[in-house]
Amino acid sequence: MSLSTSANLVKYLLFLFNFLFVITGITIMAIGLTVQGAYHNFREILDPQFFSVPTFLVVIGSFIFIIAFFGCCGAYKENYCMTLTFSILLVFIFILELAAGISGYVLRNDTYNMVSSTLQSSMAKYGGTTNNEITYIWDEIQVDFDCCGVYNSSDWGKTNDKLFNATFLPMSCCRTTTGAIGAVHCMDPDHPETLRKTGCVTSFGNFIKAHAVSLGAAGIAIAVIQFFGVLFACYLSKQIKLQQGHTGF
Repeated sequence: MSLSTSANLVKYLLFLFNFLFVITGITIMAIGLTVQGAYHNFREILDPQFFSVPTFLVVIGSFIFIIAFFGCCGAYKENYCMTLTFSILLVFIFILELAAGISGYVLRNDTYNMVSSTLQSSMAKYGGTTNNEITYIWDEIQVDFDCCGVYNSSDWGKTNDKLFNATFLPMSCCRTTTGAIGAVHCMDPDHPETLRKTGCVTSFGNFIKAHAVSLGAAGIAIAVIQFFGVLFACYLSKQIKLQQGHTGF
């Protein structure tokens, strides 16, 4: 026996939703991979927690493709068990995406404290012979984000006093002076503009925070979309079960 007109409408809407479902899966995977790529160059100094949320989103995006299969087959064959399985899996994905979104926003709130902690701990390893990666990352951060030290240039003398002091700083703390010949001393009082005065916890932290916000927004926004899919799937399951002569839900 065929489904009622309203159930048929939901059935076709469920097909459309599954198409959108796959799109959201690709989107959420793309966001996760993009953030992973943005963090990749700083993996030696960033807390592993910064990588957990984007990895979580990539896994969820991959799992969505399997769920979409159950949804399409269940709606096409009007199969109660497959449609119910789809509904249950959607609820599971909804919870995971909501958790990922909340984790992203929590990470956003903790960004500056976590970045400050990792920068300070890694600063002491700058210039070491055992891990040149830290030196390269610090130089990249200070040049790319136009900053010096954690809060300001004096941090180098406090944290890594074996190599630096108030006037002797890593060269990446100095902006390149166009047309300059010979050595450029960025503490030169005649050229104070060459010293990067902003602390990296601000500029680099803003970069990390922006990506944490995008993770949170993506997780919550897609979770809202999934919620409507749960309603569609549950209604269709109920109609299929009633049409097959069962009672209740």
